[in-house]
Amino acid sequence: MRAFVLLVALAAVASSAPPAERRREFVQAVEFPYYLYPHDLWERELVWLKTIGVRTVEFSIPWNWHQLRPDEFDFTGRTSPRRDLAGFIRELRKLGLQAWVRPLPPVEGLVNRGWPPSGEDGRAQQRVWLTQLEDLLATQTAQHGGPVAYVEGAPLAIDAAPPPTPVTVVSTTDAGALARSRDAMIAADGSLLWQGVEETVYPEGWEANTSRLIRAGAVDLNGHERPSTHALRRDAALLHNWLRLLPTLVPAAAPKPLTGKLPAGVTAAERISPAASVVSVTNRGSQTFHGDLRVEETGSRRTLVIPQITVEPGESLWLPVDVSLGAEGLCRECSNFSAAEHIVYATAELLAVEYENGILAMEFAAPQPGEVILQLAREPVGPFLAAGKPTKFDWDDKTLRARLPIPANTAPGNHVRIGLAMEAPETSAFFNDAKRLIIGRKNLVSTTYSSPAVAARSRLRLPEGFTATSDLKTPNEIEYQVDVPSTSLHGDWADFAIEADGMPLGRARLQLFRPVSIRMSEAIGLHFGPNTELPLDPPTAAIDPKAGRNLEIILRNNSPQIQTYHVEASGDSLEFFPAKTEISIGGMMERPVSLRVFARDGDSGVRNFNLRVRGGADADVPIRLVLVPRGHTVAWEADLDNDGSPEWILESAKVRAVFSTQDGGRWMEFTWKDTEADFLPEGGALVGTGPVSVRASGDELEITGRNWKRTVRLSDATLTIEQSTPLPPALAAETRGNVKMTAAAESPSRARYTLAQQQESDANPSSPQH
Repeated sequence: MRAFVLLVALAAVASSAPPAERRREFVQAVEFPYYLYPHDLWERELVWLKTIGVRTVEFSIPWNWHQLRPDEFDFTGRTSPRRDLAGFIRELRKLGLQAWVRPLPPVEGLVNRGWPPSGEDGRAQQRVWLTQLEDLLATQTAQHGGPVAYVEGAPLAIDAAPPPTPVTVVSTTDAGALARSRDAMIAADGSLLWQGVEETVYPEGWEANTSRLIRAGAVDLNGHERPSTHALRRDAALLHNWLRLLPTLVPAAAPKPLTGKLPAGVTAAERISPAASVVSVTNRGSQTFHGDLRVEETGSRRTLVIPQITVEPGESLWLPVDVSLGAEGLCRECSNFSAAEHIVYATAELLAVEYENGILAMEFAAPQPGEVILQLAREPVGPFLAAGKPTKFDWDDKTLRARLPIPANTAPGNHVRIGLAMEAPETSAFFNDAKRLIIGRKNLVSTTYSSPAVAARSRLRLPEGFTATSDLKTPNEIEYQVDVPSTSLHGDWADFAIEADGMPLGRARLQLFRPVSIRMSEAIGLHFGPNTELPLDPPTAAIDPKAGRNLEIILRNNSPQIQTYHVEASGDSLEFFPAKTEISIGGMMERPVSLRVFARDGDSGVRNFNLRVRGGADADVPIRLVLVPRGHTVAWEADLDNDGSPEWILESAKVRAVFSTQDGGRWMEFTWKDTEADFLPEGGALVGTGPVSVRASGDELEITGRNWKRTVRLSDATLTIEQSTPLPPALAAETRGNVKMTAAAESPSRARYTLAQQQESDANPSSPQH
């Protein structure tokens, strides 16, 4: 269906322009289904995608998710934070990311595949839907400075093109992802779409497969990367600079080994252009490939031998050949090199080239040691630094070629940076130890110049929206007070440059941080099976109202300077010791603030309090407390996953059980609180269809569906479930760590589940018995 819709849209485009006139283009995009991801985590993950080099985000806009009823839609999050499509587009715009939009179903995995309930006039409904999207997106296209660059599969009346075809879809969970993606890249035409990057959680009641709430991904819900991000990271870093050159590449003769044939499973292809050429070598075999390849030189069409290429099984290398050192190559601002100066070849992947203050810097992805050969017009003055260490290099006076070693790096991404001093600069300028900027604050950025005359002619080039005032500290030093817009996103990067006489003399790429980061050590999460945990917003902790509890609040000072913070906690019917405190924290360091909290009335239920931070930062953090008296069970309600549908929670001092108001009252979590071990499978249990009503009374919940009723009671660590219709088979007993769950089916409609901490000898049967 997806392919059919795309072909229809492309046919319409093709009918108005001859195929020969189609401009070659290549796009790499990552699928980001915003409606499957908690709203408060959008910023974190979009910033991460931009940081690793991704430029385009692809997403569907599910019709049935945004349509509340015919002719009524929610695009601002008033009924669910995940429906805030307008806010999602604003975040893309702030980050400078492109959007690839799919405005019509199907949306795989979503209930009814994204289609609204069938009506009598489907075409009229669709026109209303598309008109709503046109009103929202028309001013957000790339032509208007917005993020929407591509629209797939629907005739929206906005100035956005369809994505380039063919579209190669690659999953990060595919063991051959790197090889498949490199095949698409070397074709240098079309689109490469990555799926399965983010682990996602369906809004309850909206999953097509009711047994599946979590969709696996390479990055979990807490932002931790799994090894399967390797291929995406490699490609994103590579395409950050190569992307604009791909459409200029045309096929050349296939590279061949000096003798014989390439081993089974090893493939090689070459694409050439006047500015930069590339050889792609992919090893799908089971043995390491190590050998020399004969390739074609771009201008002369003579044979060039690239020696000692090593490609491990499952790996792929993108080797540069005849890459200009001028601005037409990878370095857009390199104007100090002649047309004849170039990179002859490298046996590691070339990611970037920079030149400033007489230093030629190159960044590689090098899983194995390699080398790069430079054709130059003059002998470099040196020194040569590889991975930050002074290193020897070979220089041939006759051929004017430099041979530079590239050390290997086995860390994620395999990044290695080398630098060679080409000449002593006549003029120079530097940023003095600039590392980070604080959002919404004035930041001191200091610069140094080779002479007062250069300082007088210089200017600071700022990102859009930033402002700065200058102060001449000495004839050779200028300090700038840089204002970072308060709308900037935490973790994003800003590029600065010093210019004089129209020439760039120095660059700095600075990361942006909010003034302070705050977290609570005792915060709980929503568990999906044994391995997946979703952080809650607001942070939530359970306390005994009379005995109280110590809460550890961690403050991280993101500023480079020491900051003093005034911390105050306040909430209805709550007492804090101390209620106010002051703490000083060193630059880029963190310290805990310990608060003892009690409930004045000794009641149970949910209480909200506000943590107010002033001084070194201005922040107000809402925190949720659940008051659980000793020996009692508390029933409370909250939208834990921020999908617009609340959950009901039964909580004792030892155990927490969570139930959905969708999916037939799905039992989502059964957790031993001391270790936060969840004993339910990832999809939960007691899964049905449709919404339910829930009534809480003391230590029990009464869950009512269509023609059935369920009573759930939690006493200490035992959960009893009784239903008016037969229950499914009881879950199997299970042990996790030193906690065991036992299950007893007392009748077809009644079951009892108990969690108990075992003694060490019980948990380890091999232990000696006494």
